[in-house]
Amino acid sequence: MSILRAKCPTCRAYTAVAVGMGYECHSCGRTFSAGLVRVPRAWGDGGEEMIEAAALALDFPEASVVEEDSLVAQTLAVASDLPERPLVLGGCCCSHVGAVEGLAARHDRLGLVWLDAHGDLNTPQTSPSGNQWGMPLRMLLDGGAIDADAVALVGARNLDPPEVEFIAAVGIGEDVDRALEGADAVYVAFDCDVVDSEELTVFMPEPDGMTLAEVERLFIRIRESGVPLAGVGLTGLAPDPANVEPLERLCAALGL
Repeated sequence: MSILRAKCPTCRAYTAVAVGMGYECHSCGRTFSAGLVRVPRAWGDGGEEMIEAAALALDFPEASVVEEDSLVAQTLAVASDLPERPLVLGGCCCSHVGAVEGLAARHDRLGLVWLDAHGDLNTPQTSPSGNQWGMPLRMLLDGGAIDADAVALVGARNLDPPEVEFIAAVGIGEDVDRALEGADAVYVAFDCDVVDSEELTVFMPEPDGMTLAEVERLFIRIRESGVPLAGVGLTGLAPDPANVEPLERLCAALGL
């Protein structure tokens, strides 16, 4: 299906048509500020909950569903299937790789705000588990899709020693303003385990997370920075319908 046409969440028919950065449903007349890209895959052991969570009923038109059999194929498919402004729903954090690569090709300088309890900065050589979902930010940096000074890694609190060393070596920090400086657009990669597990149901909860209110304030800051929102990705979830309301609230804070 063409990414110019999407399934309306109200009509449940492919009557939402791309208009600028968003969609307008030709059947019910609703307008939307982003197109939903579902990526029901998790590249690691035991990620079935994340796969199921990619089916959460977010109130955005479904532009595509990417279910490739390898991460390489998934990355290419996500990058090529991106609406003008995508809302990517994983799956694991690897869904951000195709989104960032595709969006970076559209912009001179893409800022990246990566919220995650984990660093996602391992390599196959340094990973204790071998799960690829612990590597996507490193993939983007090593592959040249994004520069380290355009990245803000926010909320990471469970880091492996090689990740700590890499962060120090390349100078990645939590400074969102630095990541946005000089950017002509920003992508927000939101692994939901960055949030306190009492407020969102996530696949890999970690203690001492951010509150939803803190994330909301950060997203409002990003929205008010003047840097256009290129896209958003939501990952690391469990398939709890109660997640939908807070996720839509956070999307609204970004202007979606």
